[in-house]
Amino acid sequence: MNRSFLRLPHFALLGVVLFTTVFFWLAHEGLYALDDYYYARYAHQLLTGTFRVEPDPLGLLHDPLKERPLIFGPVALLYRLFGISIITTTLWPLLATLGCAGLLWALYRRRHPVTAAGAMLLLGLHYFTLNLATYLYPDNILMFWCLASAATLLHGRRPPQTRPAAWGAGFAFLNFAALLSKETIAYYLPFYLLLLGRDVWRRRHLRFWVVALLVGGALLAGLLLFYQHYTHDALYRLHLIENTNAFLSEGNYLSGNRASLVARLTWQPVGFLVGSGLGVAFLLAGRAAVPASSTTQEPSDARFWLALGGCTLALYWWGSTSLAHYNPISLLPRMTTPLLPPLCLAAGFGLERLVRSGRGAGLLGGLLLGCAAWLHNGVSLLYGGMGVFCLLLASRQQLRGFSRWLAPGSASLAVGAIAVLGALLVVRPAYIMLKPTNSAHFAQQRLIHQYLQGKPGGVVLVDDYLIGNYDFFYDFRVPTTLSYRRYWARDSVQLGPGQHAWLLLNRSILSNDELTRKLIRYSPDSVLSWFPRRRLLAQDGTVELYQVSLPTPAHENRPLEPAQHAQGSAQ
Repeated sequence: MNRSFLRLPHFALLGVVLFTTVFFWLAHEGLYALDDYYYARYAHQLLTGTFRVEPDPLGLLHDPLKERPLIFGPVALLYRLFGISIITTTLWPLLATLGCAGLLWALYRRRHPVTAAGAMLLLGLHYFTLNLATYLYPDNILMFWCLASAATLLHGRRPPQTRPAAWGAGFAFLNFAALLSKETIAYYLPFYLLLLGRDVWRRRHLRFWVVALLVGGALLAGLLLFYQHYTHDALYRLHLIENTNAFLSEGNYLSGNRASLVARLTWQPVGFLVGSGLGVAFLLAGRAAVPASSTTQEPSDARFWLALGGCTLALYWWGSTSLAHYNPISLLPRMTTPLLPPLCLAAGFGLERLVRSGRGAGLLGGLLLGCAAWLHNGVSLLYGGMGVFCLLLASRQQLRGFSRWLAPGSASLAVGAIAVLGALLVVRPAYIMLKPTNSAHFAQQRLIHQYLQGKPGGVVLVDDYLIGNYDFFYDFRVPTTLSYRRYWARDSVQLGPGQHAWLLLNRSILSNDELTRKLIRYSPDSVLSWFPRRRLLAQDGTVELYQVSLPTPAHENRPLEPAQHAQGSAQ
């Protein structure tokens, strides 16, 4: 094989690893939601020996995050090795994301180098893959387990296989690891059962399946016994999911959003998947489903990934989050991570077939340009760029100066296709890296560490978002001399002798569209108007720290230091 082909996966892997790492550092938003804060808190509890295995003593069963030990367990180890910080908190999802690229490289770098390179770019440079690598969410971690278990299933059944029992045991352990990370590994179960039934019918790979079922059954039985011992309910985790569905029923498709159910089951997923940028992968995967010619033997791996991707997509499209009632999963990019590995690998095979034969380039280019015209937004650049490239390939005979470079099967076409795809995929994440932060986490952290470590005690008044996770900035050990209160509590705060009051104002948080729609109902100017007697102590970017004067119990203003009156009034 031409060396240029063999080098493609190496360059693709290097590019994905470097770009993912740069994105992680430049686009990191710190703690951004309750999920990553809770996982971080559980990791700290594991580290300090205060983690409670028992269920909520009130029996509310409303926190399924606690039942995902392979999300916060490795983070506890990282805390032990490197200390508590937002970087060590999110290092595990970053490593899982890079691990996916490494697995794709290991799978096909020799036999299908164009497939390996294309799949690595489509998966690793997908904007939401990069975005989720910066948060302690289970999604990219689950994606790693999904890809590893599916690859084990594929290779463990590939003849001649001298150690099918070891592959079967590994397959069971990887799926169990996925279950301990997030329940949506269940998306793969129908495909597993179909493949099991097919192999049993043909009497093939029986040793692999027998060992996989025995080991998997033992692991699952151990988990059920664990829950029976600690919660007196072997099906505690299932009941927890059902109760969580009931707790959130106000926004689901049957109780709170019934009018949108038909749209959710028909055309909405199409718009969502195209709008998220996955349309390129879907169209390339469609190309993989069409044989290059009637006489060419197509690789069975392409059929494997197409079938797995199709089953997973069907469950995502029409499946339910509950066994008690029908409620489709929400259309959020983070919910698609089990779909991404088989989809991107199938798309990689489609790209390889396109490069090898050139057939279908015109139709593919027209569909991509149609997606670009339909969206007419920033994501259209991805579709438009790939569409133009495909049309150039289709009209190569008329392009005399480029016909040799666009010749099907040539190394130049393969390199050009990978280069164009990679360049178009990085546009959106590169733009995000250059934008101002939405949370100013690191600036806020610097001010807290420098000025609010509790040496003079007092009260820190903060917004409704920070009030839920401020202890993270103190490694979950807030000084006893400090207390945090909401802005709304300003009239009820009473300071003791020698104590001070501070106002921490994060303009990035108070202007964040995602937070102001639901949680925050005030602007920076309105907050400052509540504290007319204030003195600016420090500012770091969009984060400001003031010392403020609060009403005393006798409703008299607590005076600032004499030299600060004029400045406090001016501020």
